[in-house]
Amino acid sequence: MTEIIFATNNAHKLSEVQALLGDNFHLLTPRDCGITEDIPETAATLDGNASQKSHYLYDRMGKNCFADDTGLEVEALGGEPGVHSARYATDGHDFAANNRLLLKNMEGVKNRRARFRTVISLIIDGEEHLFEGIVEGRIAESESGCEGFGYDPLFIPDGHDCTFAEMSADEKNAISHRGRAVQKLVTFLKSR
Repeated sequence: MTEIIFATNNAHKLSEVQALLGDNFHLLTPRDCGITEDIPETAATLDGNASQKSHYLYDRMGKNCFADDTGLEVEALGGEPGVHSARYATDGHDFAANNRLLLKNMEGVKNRRARFRTVISLIIDGEEHLFEGIVEGRIAESESGCEGFGYDPLFIPDGHDCTFAEMSADEKNAISHRGRAVQKLVTFLKSR
């Protein structure tokens, strides 16, 4: 079993990605490695944030690692919240406040097209590789469902009539942005 550090302490995200990676890989969190401080995310893009986080871990630990950054990009809002998705309404990861603000900003808006985009930066043997996953969809008129996290209760992926939060973890992982990016990561890791 290969150990690899994943730059997250988010239990939902960790279990989502571990399920996708399967039994060949064991994910370690920064806390597992004694890193308790917040990892910087100050770049202006998802790619930049993912890269910044993976380099931070690699520079500190010298071990193979990866980091991701995900954004919800709403067409009618010019791509917002985008890179600021986790801190859209507050400085913290307040999912309920973020969802309330998004719904407020979407009041009366007919174009509800949106996409989730995940970028993963893997540093393996000192070399960086980027993987991207995108899922297109739309923003619901109100929250629905209790699975997942973040904007899941508001995002309806194309080809479906329910939000990510109304899907099981397996259903969501099969079509999600993170699932698509992680599949590219897994294919790459298994080919090495």
